[in-house]
Amino acid sequence: MNRLVVGPFNRVEGDLEVQLTIADGRVAEARVNAPMYRGFENILVGRDPHDALVVVPRICGICSVSQSMAAARAIQALGMPPPPAAGRDLLNLMLAVENVADHLTHFYLFFMPDFARDTYRDRPWFAEAARRFAAASGAHARAAVAARARWFTILGTLGGKWPHTQSLLPGGSARAVDTSEVVRIGSRVRELRGFLERTLFQAPLERIAALSDADTLAAEFDAVAGDFGLFLRIARDARLDVLGRGPGRYLSYGAYPQDGGAHEFGAGVASGGILEDVDLSAITEDVSSSRYAPGPPRHPAEGVTIPRADRADAYTWNKAPRYRGDVLETGALARQVVGGQPLIVAEERRAGGCVYTRVLARLVETARIVLAIERWVARLRPGEPCHVPGKLPDHGDGVGTTEAARGSLAHWLSVRDGKISSYQIVAPTSWNFAPRDAGGRPGALEAALVGAPVGPDEKTPVAVQHIVRSFDPCMVCTVH
Repeated sequence: MNRLVVGPFNRVEGDLEVQLTIADGRVAEARVNAPMYRGFENILVGRDPHDALVVVPRICGICSVSQSMAAARAIQALGMPPPPAAGRDLLNLMLAVENVADHLTHFYLFFMPDFARDTYRDRPWFAEAARRFAAASGAHARAAVAARARWFTILGTLGGKWPHTQSLLPGGSARAVDTSEVVRIGSRVRELRGFLERTLFQAPLERIAALSDADTLAAEFDAVAGDFGLFLRIARDARLDVLGRGPGRYLSYGAYPQDGGAHEFGAGVASGGILEDVDLSAITEDVSSSRYAPGPPRHPAEGVTIPRADRADAYTWNKAPRYRGDVLETGALARQVVGGQPLIVAEERRAGGCVYTRVLARLVETARIVLAIERWVARLRPGEPCHVPGKLPDHGDGVGTTEAARGSLAHWLSVRDGKISSYQIVAPTSWNFAPRDAGGRPGALEAALVGAPVGPDEKTPVAVQHIVRSFDPCMVCTVH
């Protein structure tokens, strides 16, 4: 038995260290360390609640719109009016644009380049994978970066800039759109659809969104020359469906609200084919393995963040979120399982939460989001009111939830005498990269790494890389 430390992880926000215990060529135990403390929760205390709209986007340069959305909804929950329908659609558009861009970045720049490593040089698909996805030089990766850059101009139109867009407010969007902007946004959406249908899927988005079973998936896409088909061939050959098994319990707060309290992708906690409503009161954070002042598990509304860098019994700056004491997984796989997308539900039942199903869910979700964006853009009306102002109370408590690309994000806010008295954040990577709790139960990634193969000379084991990247860490959101 020997030990191996892997990290930091490049090509992504990579302040991450994974400590592995290796036995008989496989991971016997894993501990996931977020080695950096940032303290945003404490920075916010004592400020005007609206300051959160400026501060929290700076938590992350990858998912800043998601942080803004959660903050705006937390402030709104203090008793301010909800957005009108047009404002809701504009907020959904901004979040959806960021999430689609994140999915593209993950697939082309973070995940697929590992299949261009020399480890796979003898595989029949290697040369084509290297041509398309090699880090910094892959032809399709470079095309994806260009498509992503043009796609992000939508956020420039709607929000002025990205990242750290400032136009998301309690009560809606800071500005309406004019006729030329609606036309320009529609053009960008058509451009991205073209890239997805030519390069990624080589099929209409409607066909991807409607996929319902593995037999159809294999029959229609295994031999297709698009990047989706190549991923499927690689996943089958590399046995990604038996790698990185998660807890099998999934969380989604619901993505992109619609009329009547519904969501484009539904909310719930799913396990073993059973779907329950999310009970926010059932969430706690455990600090038994975290570099904070010791204490019992607390609900985030009562949470405290007191750094203790010298704790000898702690190994990470991440807290351990639990739901009724259980470890949950969140992300695109969770959203599509909870939302009932037939293919993802079927493949999760067959293979569980694994490297293959996590990436497959992101790709299918990409198609589904772009189709939803087309509907929202089609109903934009220039100059239509998109914001309802409201008066902020001097005292109150609120929670704002949303779905970032990586999963469920929530902000808990308390205001006393007009100032923030408490601000607590539970981010997607907080859930997926959680440490052990008081009962010694590992977090989702820690458990998923157990059993991963490690070659005798591997210092950065490729299987470990695949598993970590399938969850797509964003550590700066985690150590808020």
